[in-house]
Amino acid sequence: MAVLSDELKKVLDGQVFVAVATIQPDGSPQVSPVWAKRDGDDVLISTTVDRRKTRNLRRDPRVTVLVQPADNPYTYAELRGTATLTTEGGQELIDELARKYTGKTYAEFNPASSEDAERVVVRIGVRKVVGRL
Repeated sequence: MAVLSDELKKVLDGQVFVAVATIQPDGSPQVSPVWAKRDGDDVLISTTVDRRKTRNLRRDPRVTVLVQPADNPYTYAELRGTATLTTEGGQELIDELARKYTGKTYAEFNPASSEDAERVVVRIGVRKVVGRL
């Protein structure tokens, strides 16, 4: 597994939006902008059980995360790794991410979320980092 640089850790600990790329059944890419947090050298994102990225990752856990700070877009990191998924702690993670990015719980930020499917924690074990972070 890769070790994230201190600079990359600092960016991930901030309010950076990341793009997560998964592999569709036909082999084409699927990319989603998401909130993220760091747990050691792993990256955690939240999704729901019924989303395309969840289905893709259950079938093929290979994933790429593009970290590109809005205030310095020429400085980026591509994190290549493998995802593991669990519903345990799913609601807690989305609330933590919502507070990080918006200062509110997820239900306060997105009242329609009461209609969402069950939340999933996606833990990405990073095996390679390329780029400038």
